[in-house]
Amino acid sequence: MAKTKLTYSCRSCGALAPKWSGQCADCGEWNTLEESLSSADPKKTARFEGYAGRSVITSIEDVSLEEEPRLSSGLSELDRALGGGLVPGSVTLIGGDPGIGKSTLLLQCMAAISSEYPTLYVTGEESLQQVTLRARRLGLPAKNLRLLTETCVETITAHAQADKPQIMVIDSIQTVYTDGMQSAPGSVAQVRESAAHLVRYAKQSNISMFVVGHVTKEGALAGPRVLEHMVDTVLYFEGDTNSRFRVIRAIKNRFGAVNELGVFVMEETGLKPVKNPSALFLSRHDEPVAGSVIMVTREGSRPLLVEAQALVTSSHGSHPRRVTLGLEQNRLNMLLAVLQRHAGVTMHDQDVFINIVGGVRISETAADLPVLLAAVSSFRDITLDNKLAVFGEVGLSGEVRPVTNGQERLIEAQKHGITRAIVPFANKPRSAIKGLEVIAVKRLTDALEHL
Repeated sequence: MAKTKLTYSCRSCGALAPKWSGQCADCGEWNTLEESLSSADPKKTARFEGYAGRSVITSIEDVSLEEEPRLSSGLSELDRALGGGLVPGSVTLIGGDPGIGKSTLLLQCMAAISSEYPTLYVTGEESLQQVTLRARRLGLPAKNLRLLTETCVETITAHAQADKPQIMVIDSIQTVYTDGMQSAPGSVAQVRESAAHLVRYAKQSNISMFVVGHVTKEGALAGPRVLEHMVDTVLYFEGDTNSRFRVIRAIKNRFGAVNELGVFVMEETGLKPVKNPSALFLSRHDEPVAGSVIMVTREGSRPLLVEAQALVTSSHGSHPRRVTLGLEQNRLNMLLAVLQRHAGVTMHDQDVFINIVGGVRISETAADLPVLLAAVSSFRDITLDNKLAVFGEVGLSGEVRPVTNGQERLIEAQKHGITRAIVPFANKPRSAIKGLEVIAVKRLTDALEHL
């Protein structure tokens, strides 16, 4: 094996230095030198040998494809977010706020499948007693689950080679370190090198691996950005710790669709999958209220009915407030400008608050029209029918643009008792949907007339 030595590379210009210093000698940037490993033999680095397979040029027609069946995680909503289940040899990174339920979810998953597949739960943050107490508190059938408390990545892989698990959990990547680095666990260099070691082992051993990652106060995964590039799937665990609802969202998936969504509810016995999430996100007011609109959004392959609430009130300051929960604030500012320019509804002296019920984060443009209708409903104190659904994108010239999968959205709305729908004209269904009146509009002013 080629000898390795420590060097320091600049993350700004890539220059190498034999020792750490506060300033890069090449580009002059400060605090950019990071610890890294280099091989004494530049022609061959044994640590990475065989990672990508045989070094042979092969025609694509000569590659044999053997589709391996996916492994069920034991939780239907987690399988949906993964694209149908676990793929052998894949590495899945799960991130989320502290206390959101990452360890609980993976412990439930490993306990559910430990009777069918050999599993190994590696924890660097908790003791064996803590993990066992949680499993008993949740009432999990975990008698076949094997546990390991270790933080050295070389020792972890050595135990895994002897135990030969088929599914493995690393909780968490910020507590794992490699002996080849001198920096502390959780540093950028340690996270990058430890993750690369685990990914190589998972690919070579053909095991499915979950890796838990911490997040920063901004909500992004802590550590280098290359961590998300190394793994096959990136899942974000979202939700308010004070709420019972949890949402797991696929941001990256090499084996399935991205933006797939799994919904859970936190109970005393752990996280339970929700088969019909639309029923959770709808308030179902007894009487029609102003400022509330049901919109039909789409997350991955599943349409969802979500309630959008707006509160418009007089501002007593020089700068009116624009507050959004579950929606991008800059998008709201743009929509209010379109509303003023093309519909004549001015809210420059009003505070506007937008809330997406249930803690769901909406990133698609189909929420434009329902948000504007909810804001106008609250501003004019106009009550809307609680069996009305709306979706559509609003352009800067005031036109209502179509969105994808309009037919599926309307069918989902009809299943939940919706009797009227305001949709873009291009999303008007070719054939009538029984029990649903579809109002197709071309411009924003046309939609406001129906209020």
